[in-house]
Amino acid sequence: MPSSGYLRYVALGDSHTEGLGDGDDVRGLRGWADRLAEQVARHSPGLLYANLAVRGRKAGQVRAEQLGPALAMRPDLATVVAGVNDVLRPRCDLDEVAGHVEAMFAALTAQGATVATLMFPDVGRMTPLARPIGHRVLALNARIREAADRHGVVVAETAAHAAATDPRLWSADRLHAGPLGHTRIAAAVAQALGLPGSDDKWALPLPAAGTDISAWRAVGAELRWVGTFLGPWIGRRLRGRSSGDGRQAKRPALLPVAASAGDASPTV
Repeated sequence: MPSSGYLRYVALGDSHTEGLGDGDDVRGLRGWADRLAEQVARHSPGLLYANLAVRGRKAGQVRAEQLGPALAMRPDLATVVAGVNDVLRPRCDLDEVAGHVEAMFAALTAQGATVATLMFPDVGRMTPLARPIGHRVLALNARIREAADRHGVVVAETAAHAAATDPRLWSADRLHAGPLGHTRIAAAVAQALGLPGSDDKWALPLPAAGTDISAWRAVGAELRWVGTFLGPWIGRRLRGRSSGDGRQAKRPALLPVAASAGDASPTV
């Protein structure tokens, strides 16, 4: 971290970085990148922050649409998180996806920015119907980690702990973190960056849950998830549409950040 603190933070990515699952489109989205910016601002009061992430974007789109504007802002801190929307597609070239991510790593670090990324949890552990793509997620993680090593990018190992797939950290769609999950992701990136006051508490397991869910209730939950989330997602794919169609970044320009008063993290 620069001796005077970070001055300009730019977040690139898709719905996860936009903040889906933490707030809504009426009240506004917060998300882990916003939470991270607030933590940085506690020690860098003059921090300016832009969030260029747009839901539904694949890695190539993030590179094509967000990298240029990000470089123009000359950030000294950037986060790049992309690729999940690619691995969800039936046809996915992992080398191509990782290549787009690495190109963003290379361009931002070459300009002098500290760049951070994070690892994706195995979605198959949260959603049985997603188990066929679990190996893709892990393979993409490995490629991104190798690219990060080549360019000196900071990696938050958010997928390495059992707590990462605790349903209580995730929203109802099981694809986006909930408020508690976004809080933990921000804490993980903060620790990876070595921010003052950060620690590894984000990796601790949550308190034991209550009673076990019966098999019938579990089946019912899966059916509701299919009807509420998976079905509409498949419908958009068949129509060639995206959840991000017509959407713009929520914070496309560098703006001042108000530091949070302290740890206002949600609890379980």
